[in-house]
This record gives sequence, structure tokens and C-alpha cells, in this order.
Amino acid sequence: MNVFDLVVGKPIKTSDERAEKIGPAQGIPIFGLDGLSSAAYGPEAALSLLIPLGLLGVRYIVPVSAAIITLLVIVYFSYRQTIAAYPSGGGSYTVARFNLGTPAALLAAAALLADYILTAAVGISAGVGALVSAVPSLLPHTVSICVGILIVITIINLRGVRDAGLAFAVPTYLFVGTLLITIVAGILRVLLSGGHPMPAAPLPPPPPMTQAVTYWLLLKVFASGCTALTGVEAVSNGVKAFREPAVKNAQRSLTVIIFVLAVLLAGISYLVKVYGIAATDPGQPGYQSLLSMLIAAVFGKGYFYYLTIGSILFVLSLSANTAFADFPRLCRAIAQNNYLPHAFGYRGRRLVYTYGIVVLAVLCGGLLILFGGVTDRLIPLYAVGAFLAFTLSQTGMVMHWRRNRGPGWLKSALVNGLGALVTGITVVVVLVAKFAQGAWITLLFIPLTIVFFTVVRRHYHSVKVLTNCTVPVNPASLSQAPIAVVPVDRWSIITRQGIAFAARLSTEVIALHVELGENSELLLDDWARYVEEPFRIAGREGPKLQLLPSPYRFIIIPIIQFILDLSKKHPDRNIIVVIPELVENKWYEYFLHNQRGRLLEWLLLVQGNERIFTVSAPWYVGERT
Repeated sequence: MNVFDLVVGKPIKTSDERAEKIGPAQGIPIFGLDGLSSAAYGPEAALSLLIPLGLLGVRYIVPVSAAIITLLVIVYFSYRQTIAAYPSGGGSYTVARFNLGTPAALLAAAALLADYILTAAVGISAGVGALVSAVPSLLPHTVSICVGILIVITIINLRGVRDAGLAFAVPTYLFVGTLLITIVAGILRVLLSGGHPMPAAPLPPPPPMTQAVTYWLLLKVFASGCTALTGVEAVSNGVKAFREPAVKNAQRSLTVIIFVLAVLLAGISYLVKVYGIAATDPGQPGYQSLLSMLIAAVFGKGYFYYLTIGSILFVLSLSANTAFADFPRLCRAIAQNNYLPHAFGYRGRRLVYTYGIVVLAVLCGGLLILFGGVTDRLIPLYAVGAFLAFTLSQTGMVMHWRRNRGPGWLKSALVNGLGALVTGITVVVVLVAKFAQGAWITLLFIPLTIVFFTVVRRHYHSVKVLTNCTVPVNPASLSQAPIAVVPVDRWSIITRQGIAFAARLSTEVIALHVELGENSELLLDDWARYVEEPFRIAGREGPKLQLLPSPYRFIIIPIIQFILDLSKKHPDRNIIVVIPELVENKWYEYFLHNQRGRLLEWLLLVQGNERIFTVSAPWYVGERT
């Protein structure tokens, strides 16, 4: 087994795809990590905006969380219907494409791509934030840790869906289990203390009140807290990853994810209020995450504290996997309609969409480095794309039910209509509330992405039109033999093989040699002895050796110029450029030799025409003469 097989796994046959399908138990960690982990940073994102209110701000976390949970339930019922109506996956993009038209579909696609990129970045940064809360000395290494975690997640996803499910199952269920234990234990302490529990470990003092309560502030708090809903659409995008019955299994996974998330959000917000836990300023010395303070208040900083913080770190960091599971699938759906490069639709050695995974890793890494790996700096960019996609999906489903009018269609349309109305209002609130803090970046990214989609689509359409052919092959035009051209450096077994191959292709062979010094004189002697004489004895016209002057020691340019001039002199002839190449035994030996052959081939493709062909004549090291 080579190193590459060890890292990303051995190739999987297409016929073994069925074995890679997953059930609900694996679907929860694969498609639910983002949603579940948002319980760790959603309430904190809301509470951070209440810092100017001091301890008074803590009282508002429960009603804000209740509003968010209500919205979560509405979105849940909407996406259950989406899964059943469009089991092929694609989520908001597919729904909008079939029901609202191409512009809406591209808007949904761009919004989802933005959401997934930010999902990955926010998840990793939040996980590292939890680690820094427990070990403050790691704060200066935040970006390095973020990038390291990103690399690990990328490799795991390149290994395939099934491996990712197995790798993420333990930390996911440990995270949910420890947080549920914390919530239950916290509520019991509240009951036993008569509603006034004493923290098991001292909490940071609440900040002073520097601002009055306003409706606008509460709306901004709600907008930040809505980051807890991102990732809910993930299951609807990946229905085809589930084993049969795929729709039922996907719906079961979605139900468990939403139920657990609602319980976590409700429990955390209640305990935060009862214990009087105020948020601390992220990215500053002394920062502690909301969950770090809550767990310490309930259990103190013992073994359970570090176990829970460790599970939070793992799940928050690995929550980026939801984006890695869905981003490539969405890119494939878009590429199938020619709005993204077709490479996004190709499946790699482990039956995953490799290009999508790698592109997401690069974009996510860029965001983490640009924003220093601090969650609070990334949050303002978040949620706009997700809720815009929610709104388009639910609006599309309303049109779907209206068009099909099956049994109970009106009830389903009302559910989706309510979802569209609520998420649409949320988009406006989130956009206005977070515009100055960075939401404008997302607002700029989405139109630019749509422009990119349009350019790609236009390119593919023009290529299809230009390459469309209804003219049959003309046998009469095949009687004119091509001219074969062979670049040569010195006489060697590689040159001999290239000349011999060219002579089989054409009776007119021209060998090109750029004059640079003594090699030219040696080549002339070898050419007379090893080429001209054997052909003369055989009674055949031998290849011609053409010496090309090069005062400035250029090699590639004179060869290309000669070939282009030859093409102009013979407009009725094809030209085949045979490129002799050395193939090394070891990959690292590749760097010990010049690669002029590859460069020549590439430049001929760029500067040549449809009558100039290139072909490689490889000679492998160790091959018998």
C-alpha cells in the first residue's frame, strides 16, 4: 500500500457504491453536525450583542431563543416536505429551478455556496474558540490550529461518506450526551436550590450596563442567534446518500437533528438566564465561551468539564463536515446544468466529488486566515445565505403544491408559505442588522457568483455550438499524408524512438534541432551515421535534419515559430509534432530533468491551429534498447 492509499484510502469500484450508502444513525453526524453544533455558538452569538446591557441582557436570552426555536420548527416541517417532493437532492437549488425559474435557482445556488463556505469556517473557528477558552495559552496559535483541523477534515472527507460517518459518530454522540447531562444536572440544581443555584466555579463578573434596551438591539440579537438554524437544509441536499428507503431515512435523520437541537437551545438559554451568565468579549484576553462558563457553573472545572469541552471542540471543528458533505453535491448539481465547470461532477477514487471538497477547503482556509480564526468576526457574514436559500426553497414549494394539487396540497402549501414568510422577514432583519458588520461581503459575493455561473454557462453553450457537426468524414481529403516534425536535442535512444515512430506516421519527417554549441556538430555526425545511412541502404527517403539558429539561446520559441511557418506554407497538410520524452522511474526524479516537451505541447495548443497535432513518444528508464 502506497502513502496516498494510506491517507485517502484505496479506490472504490463504482459497483460498490451501494455499500457506501448510509442510514439515519450515520446521517446524523454527517448531515447534522452543523445544526447540532450551532447550539454551542448560536446562543453565544446572540448573547454577545447583549454585553452592553450587562446582567440585564441575560434576561432576554430566553424569549429570543423561544423565537428562534419557533422558526426552527417551521423550517423543519417545510424541509420534511422538500425531502419527499425532491428525493434526488439539491435542496433549495433544485426546488427553485423547477418551480421559480433559472434566476431564482442561481440565486439559491449562490446563497447556499456562500452559506456552506461560512459554515465550514465558523464551525472550525468556534471549535478552536472552545479550546482557547479551556487553554488560554493557545490563543496566539488560533489560526494555525484552525488550518490544521481543516486539513484533517478535508482528508477524512476525501476518504468517502461512510468513513466520514464512522469518524464523526463518536464525537457527535459524546457532544450531545454531555450537553444533555449538563442541562439535566443544571435544571436539577435549580430545582434543589429553589430557583437560585450557586455556580460550582466562579463566573466572570458581568460587564457594566452601557446601553438601554431597544427593539433594534433585540432584532440584532435575534439575527445573530439565527445562526443556530444554519445547516438545517443539509439533509435535503444529500437525500441520495441514504440507503433505501432514502426519503424515510433522510426524514428520520432530520427529525432527530431538529428535536435534539431544539432541546439544547432551550436548555442552554434557560440555564444561562438562571445562573446569570453574561457573554465575554471574543478574541480578547480572559475570553471564555458561553458553554465553558455554563459547564463550569454546573459541574466545576473537573474531569467532566474537560471531557465536555473536548467534545465541544471536536464537534464544533468537525461541524464543518456538513459543508464538506453538501458543498460538493450542490456543485455537482449546478455543474450538471453547465453553470459550474464539469470537473465538479466527476467522482474521485472514493466515490466522492473530489474537486468540490478541495475547492471548499481552499476557500474556507482563506476565510480563516483572513479573519484570524475568530468566530465573532465571521458571524456577521453568516446566515444571510442560509435564510435566503430557505426563503427561495419554501416559496418554490408553495408553487410546487399549487401546480400539482394532490391530496392535502393546501395544508402543505400553507406550511411552506408560512416558512417562506418568516424566513423572508428574517433575511431582511439579518441583512439590515449585520450589513455594516460584514454582511455586505456576502451580499457582494452572491451576485458575483451568479455572474460567474452565467459566464461558465455561456462558455459551454458557445463551445457546444462551435463543435456541433453534421458534416460526414470526406475520404478524399485523407489521401494527403501529414508532415511529421520531431524536435531533437542530441542523438540518444529517446531520439531514435521518436524518429522511428514519426517515420511510421509519415513519409515526410523533419527533425528540428536548435543550435546552441558543440552539440550541433556531434548531432550532424550521429545523424549521418544513424539516420541517413540506414534509410539510404533501405532505399527510402530519410528524415531531414533542420538546424534552427537561436542567438539568444531560446529553445522552445524557434521550434514553435518553425512549425507555425510550416503550417502556413502547407495550408492543405496536417502537421504531427512527435515529442520524444523521458519517463523517470521515481516521481522525484521528474524534477531532475527539464520538461520542455510538456511546455512545447502546451504552447502549441495555445498558439497552434486545428491542423497541428501533438503526440508523445515516451521512453521509460530501464526499457530495453
